[in-house]
Amino acid sequence: MKNLIKFCAVFLLVFTACKKGKEEKTTEVKEEKLAMNFDSFGDKITSDKAMSSDEMLAKFNTLSVGDTLNVKFASKINDVCSKKGCWMKLPVGETETMVRFKDYGFFMPLDSKDREVIVEGKAFLKETSVDELKHYAEDAGKSEEEIAKITAPKKEFAFEANGVLMKK
Repeated sequence: MKNLIKFCAVFLLVFTACKKGKEEKTTEVKEEKLAMNFDSFGDKITSDKAMSSDEMLAKFNTLSVGDTLNVKFASKINDVCSKKGCWMKLPVGETETMVRFKDYGFFMPLDSKDREVIVEGKAFLKETSVDELKHYAEDAGKSEEEIAKITAPKKEFAFEANGVLMKK
């Protein structure tokens, strides 16, 4: 009887130890698949539960100047800073949002235009000054005539990304 109890105890320990190892392997496989599909920049983020750009537009439309919202959404890069990759513009619905990176902690590749991305961070509505708009136009390589046409501040959707996943 004692041997039977010992045998059952050992069997349970071995069985539960093996089960735990299988769960860890599954998690590792998911992370490897994510790493193979995306290049990661900034904080480590996942692709799950990312909103579409249309859903993000609906969220932006509920904000007032000064409000912030922590979100994750997917979109395509319309434009990227041609000097350092220190900002990018992503379409949200029929408009776009200016995305900068938290504490200038990371930059995007200069050739990343038209690539699919998932960004996670803070969305907010801001008013951009004329000087700042001209600076961004200059960074984007706009002509002197296009830069001279900038004469009024602009309310725009902005985003500070903690992390970015870019499809390979």
